Amino acid sequence: MESSTVPGTEGYAENAGQLIARYDNVTFLDKYRPVSHLLPTISSAVLDIGAGTGGDAAWLASSGHKVTALEPVAAFRAAGMKAHALANIEWVNDSLPALSTLGARPAKYDLIVVAAVWMHLAAKERIEAMGNISKLLKPGAMLVMSLRHGPAPEGRRIFDVSANETTDLAMRYQLKLMLSTQAPSVQQQNRQAGVSWSWIVFEK
Repeated sequence: MESSTVPGTEGYAENAGQLIARYDNVTFLDKYRPVSHLLPTISSAVLDIGAGTGGDAAWLASSGHKVTALEPVAAFRAAGMKAHALANIEWVNDSLPALSTLGARPAKYDLIVVAAVWMHLAAKERIEAMGNISKLLKPGAMLVMSLRHGPAPEGRRIFDVSANETTDLAMRYQLKLMLSTQAPSVQQQNRQAGVSWSWIVFEK
């Protein structure tokens, strides 16, 4: 599936060069500080949906997890595979809401991360996506999500999605809320623009 056909990827392939440099300057621990105390400490099967250039996936792999990195934008996948060639990461070209490639596999996950992705999906797409994500979670597994709030960059497809709406949707699929919190952007450019984030963690 080409990234140009994937809902929510508008504006990413066109600005890949600039964005790759920005992504590489954000560390996992800085970004995930609001939820890092909940992440599994034993080796786990992890799915990173919207993995970008793979910084998060590489950190998780370095912590002993078996990581599948899902990324529909070809330029990001290529950059990630090159930058993290030695990491224990499987790269997959798939996308929300359908997750057609992963949905056809028998694999289930202990942790699924959907960071800086959800607000790119329209309401009907979010409903479909949550149902498909829930099917990939093992019993007792964890879903970590982040939602962007603030002005949208030009050319991006971004919807105003609240933590409350996302929690209500997750509960429809028998996911239990563990944590909901707010945090400022770790990128100075975004903070100055008034961008903040909701972090939400669910358990199946």
